[in-house]
Amino acid sequence: MSKTINAACPQCKEPASLGKENRFRPFCSERCKLLDLGEWFAEKNGIPAEDQDMESDAAQDPDRLQ
Repeated sequence: MSKTINAACPQCKEPASLGKENRFRPFCSERCKLLDLGEWFAEKNGIPAEDQDMESDAAQDPDRLQ
């Protein structure tokens, strides 16, 4: 007997099944999944990255900028 695990939808905070039967997991619906995707496209979401100096990269690998 498998137990269904639920978690809050990252978009609307409603319960969402994390089981294989929910093809939109971790979202509760296609709507929430598409809203989240739209936020990424609009650059409201992002992954932080460290700024790197292009000159120091070129010094480490001179063939990189050619």
